[in-house]
Amino acid sequence: VNAAMVHTNRALKLIIRLFLVEDLVDSLKLNVFVWLMTYVGAVFNGITLLILAELLIFSVPIDCEKYKTQIDHYVGIARDQTKSIVEKIQAKLPGIEKKKKKELS
Repeated sequence: VNAAMVHTNRALKLIIRLFLVEDLVDSLKLNVFVWLMTYVGAVFNGITLLILAELLIFSVPIDCEKYKTQIDHYVGIARDQTKSIVEKIQAKLPGIEKKKKKELS
């Protein structure tokens, strides 16, 4: 019960932090994710999503092993581009850079 309480409190703190926009970047990520999920929900119904999830569970690990080097290369490119975009956004938003510097200290 104590372990469940710790996990529940941690999850509630995260949800509160995201919905009350304590960290703007994380809240924007959540909003974009929810916005994209509205389109997924409009196109697919629940059973279709379950069938697709089952297919992906069994096919993705095989493809990841087979094409590991190519996947790692493109994931690295995507990670670098995402990092540069986030840095540009953080440079233009006031207060975020100061917060990051305080965390590093």
